[in-house]
Formats: sequence, C-alpha cells, structure tokens
Amino acid sequence: MSFKIVVDSCCDLPPQFAKDPCFTKVPLTIHLEGSTFVDDETFDQADLLWAMKQSSQAPSTACPAPQTYLDAFLCGADDIYVVTMSALLSGSHNSARQAKLMLEEEHPEINVHVFNSCSAVSGEVLIALKIKELAEVGTPFRKLVREMEQFIYRTQTLFVLESLENLRKNGRLTKLQAVITGALKIKLFMGATPEGEICKLGQALSIKQALGKMIDRIAADAAHVGRTLIITHCNCLERAFQVKKLVEERCKFAHIMISEAGGITTVYAYDGGIVVAY
Repeated sequence: MSFKIVVDSCCDLPPQFAKDPCFTKVPLTIHLEGSTFVDDETFDQADLLWAMKQSSQAPSTACPAPQTYLDAFLCGADDIYVVTMSALLSGSHNSARQAKLMLEEEHPEINVHVFNSCSAVSGEVLIALKIKELAEVGTPFRKLVREMEQFIYRTQTLFVLESLENLRKNGRLTKLQAVITGALKIKLFMGATPEGEICKLGQALSIKQALGKMIDRIAADAAHVGRTLIITHCNCLERAFQVKKLVEERCKFAHIMISEAGGITTVYAYDGGIVVAY
C-alpha cells in the first residue's frame, strides 16, 4: 500500500527529510502591515524577522483552505496521514478535517486520518517522522493510527524564547498575561499541555538559565531513553548545537536532529527561540 504524509508548514522537517517525496507540506500564510509571506519554499526568514522588528503590530497568520489540503490528498496514495498544529492553536486542523470529509465523499476507497499533534514545530516533526517509520515497514492503516495516537499522547514539547511579544499580541498566552505584563524581560521556560495548550513550566533571568531548566527537565524524564529529540531553532544555529551538546552529555537519546524554523515557527518563536520535542 502506498502512503503519503501531509503536514502543515509549522512542521519544520530537518534538512535530510525536506525533499523526501513521502512528505507534502501545505503552507500557511503570514500577513504583516500589507505584506504577505507564504510559508513555502519561497519564504525568506530574514525578510520576516526584519519586518517584525520594524513593526509595532503582531503578524497575523491564515491557515490553508480545505481545498488546499484536498489537493494535497489527491496524490494517488492509498493511505494518507495528516499532521497539523494543535487544534487549540490554529484552524489548520479543522481545515484538514473538512478536506478529509470532502475526500471521503468522492474517494471512499482512500484511507485518510488527520492527527491533531496537540503540539507544533518540533512536536509535529517528531510525529511525522514516526509515521514514516511505521508506514515504511508496512504497518496497517488502522494499527498505525492507534499506535500514533498513543505516541502523540506521550510526546513532550518544550520551548524557550528570547521574546514572548508575538505570542502575547496574537492571544496565544491568554492565561499567562498576568505573568507576562511588566515582566517581559524574564525568560520563560514553556511547554504544551496534553491537550495542546501553551503552559508555563518555569522562568529565569537569562536565556542560558532558561535553557538549563529545560535540559534539567528532559534529563529527569527517564522516558527519553532511546527516543528521538528534535531541536528547532529560529536564527540561532549555534545555540541549537549548544543545546544538542548539553543534552548529549546528560541524556540517552537514540537520535538528536536539528531543524530550522520556517515561517509560522518564526512568527511565534521569534529571533533566538528554541523548541524541542521528544
């Protein structure tokens, strides 16, 4: 059975997988003061970072239309697996589900499942790569879906950002506004709840201390042993390698991969942000 993995553009695949034909990426769009940035191969991170730093407004993002997802589904594959951002963070998941209903009406012979990653960025990458691993060894569609739902529940997503301003302006930190107001210079160590909401896990006076708290948490979680860690960075490759080195010294991951932020990740992680998932 042939398969295809469709992801939204918040799934920043590592370079070694970016051109893999089993993946199809559906782009979101970013709008800022009259400019439009499509999160596809034409995206220029430097342009978006410059525009965000010059603007007093926060960028807005638009999820793909159901038809865009449907076009990606019509690829000739027997089994289609879709991975989207947390349904609580974006309309991308709902759009993909609408496309699934449209596909099933016209092509009931095609298997399609839309996974709510309950995460974003590195979490989506981790999920997409696990689907690829299972599909390539011939795991039946329904069994793969069951195993992946359990995998998603176990996935941990953590992040440390230089600036929380875009998250705050876009309403992604509603429950944390009281914490953030008047304290934006504090570096927060953040994570995702099992349901896919952003939550605060700790704080520090510097990015180095916040990253240290993140690595402490990973090292204390014995479940990391033998798993894969994805590190996504926004314009801070050296910092990503430093995190990788510190993790390797204390943890026993089977694989650690580094990926670069695309457009949607750049909007929310901003310059200097680090997102990890395992």
